[in-house]
This record gives sequence, structure tokens and C-alpha cells, in this order.
Amino acid sequence: MSRGYWHDVTMPPDSDARSILDQPVLNWQARSLLDLMESIGAPALDSQEPAAARATRAELAPEPTEECHEIRDVDAGGVAARLYSPKPASPTPGLLVFFHGGGWVIGDLDSHDNICRSLTNRSGHAVLSIDYRLAPEHPFPAGLDDCIAATEWAHANADDLGVDPTRLAIGGDSAGSNIAAVVAHESPVPIAFQLLVYPVTDCRMGTASYEENSEGYFLTKSSMHWFIDHYLSGEQGSPTDPRVSPLLASDEKLARSPRTLVITAGFDPLRDEGVAYAHRLAALGVEVSHTEFPGQFHGFFSLPHMLDDARAGHALAAEALGLALASAS
Repeated sequence: MSRGYWHDVTMPPDSDARSILDQPVLNWQARSLLDLMESIGAPALDSQEPAAARATRAELAPEPTEECHEIRDVDAGGVAARLYSPKPASPTPGLLVFFHGGGWVIGDLDSHDNICRSLTNRSGHAVLSIDYRLAPEHPFPAGLDDCIAATEWAHANADDLGVDPTRLAIGGDSAGSNIAAVVAHESPVPIAFQLLVYPVTDCRMGTASYEENSEGYFLTKSSMHWFIDHYLSGEQGSPTDPRVSPLLASDEKLARSPRTLVITAGFDPLRDEGVAYAHRLAALGVEVSHTEFPGQFHGFFSLPHMLDDARAGHALAAEALGLALASAS
């Protein structure tokens, strides 16, 4: 059986129970949500021009589902950003510099507003969401450069942000976690923790999960081609460039990575490269934890208002962030 979901998992009397239980099963909430999206019939991202794809994504952005103590827009050294501050507490909170997903082509501060509110509230630490430049108007390495500059700015301006500069973390989802991993390799400032949610780590797109989950689970193999082609349209990088595919970085650079949490989804083309990245970090002595949500698809982390697993993922990420920053102080 290919990766998919069952409508009926009743075992016949002569079945091999182990082989049945080894089959992947799409979470029932995820299945219902994917069915709903299919019924709506929204055009595939890779069938649209980037501007239209951004408009399609903006229409799907959920309304805020929870309040946050303080939210304000800031200029992070020439890069637009949004600061989410928790309720005042002692000691001074740390800071997660967050890079949104969207294949380096779509996404913005609003598309990931609910994630940032949730992580701020659950961790007790501030979040600075970065509105880096997008491809193809600004291809690689423009967005990466913005994120490095914003991270340096956040460390230098920690007092003005009301955070502890010794407790700085980075993270993101999908393309945002790709950027976070590369920022960690470059080590522009001391970083205590990184959160990588279904990260893009190998743009060669050659893993088994790309074939198993090539279509039908929100992110498709075709759309990943579309994203990568736009990101690299400036011809200043390639899929084998470690700044594009951080899994291909040297041992020396990977070993610079801070304490890390990697979250993957079972029905995701990016699943295997996320797992491989976690394994490589561990082999190099980096403190890394990996949790897979086997019944989920790419993008689930953005839907805590609809998916129990997303809420569980936020709780996991917030606790890992809090523990790492507490030990860094």
C-alpha cells in the first residue's frame, strides 16, 4: 500500500498484524482538512504567477485565535519585522527570531502571525518575526542576507527589545527553517537554540518521501520544483550549495549548530531530509531532538485552530524553546 489513509482498518482474521500496523495512516483531522481543500478547488501554486500565489495564500491566512501581551512592528536594521512580547516576567525573556515558510516565494508576517502568538504565549519568550525579501523579485541570497542581518540586529538591540541577548534562538518552518539552519552555520551571533519545523535541507529533491508524497498532501513535488526554481532564479546558487541545501554543509559548519528541535510530518515530501538532518546533527554531537507527526501533512503546524497535532506541536516547540533558553541564561 502506498502512503495514504484508511477508511477501514479492520483486520481480517488471517491478516499479518505487524504489516498492517506498519502502514502509515493519515490523521483523521488532516484527512478531513485535505478533503475540504480539494473540494474548494483552489488553483495549484505552481500553476500561478508568484503575485497570484501570494494572493491565494493571503486569502487562506487564519484570523488570530489568541491574544498576545504586546505586538508591534519594528525595523530590524532595514528589514521589516514584528515583535511579539510575553507578559512581563522575571527574569528577562529570551528571543526567538522566526523566519516564516512559503518556499522563499510566498508568506509574510500575517501568514505566520498565529504561530508567533502561540509560541510567545506558551514559551514566555518574545518572538521577532522577519519579513525577509522574497523570490523571484529578490532571489537567493537576498532573503538569507536579510535574515542574517536581522539576527545580528536583534542581538545588538536586545535591550531595546526587552530581551536577554544571551538567550537568543532562531527558527522557522519549511523554507524558513532552511534559512534558520544556514544562519546557524554562519554563526553571526551566539545562538542557544534552533527550531526547525519540516525543514528544507536538500534541494536536490531525491529522497523516497518525495516519491511517496509527490501529490495529494498539500505540498507537492511539482510545487517544490516551482519554489526552488524561483529561489535560485538569480543564478547565484544551486541545489548543491550548502547555503541552499544545509544538509550538504561541512561537518565543521553543522557542528556549530545550537541545541535543536526538528519536527517532521509523515505525509510530507520533505520528511526524509528533515530526518536526515536531525541524524547528521546528532552524529556530530549536537544536542538534537526529533519528533515526527506521522499522520500529518506539510503545513500542519500553521493550523492550531483546526488540528490537535498542531497544538501539540506548538506545546512541544514552546517547551523545548523554554528549556533551552533557561539553560542558556
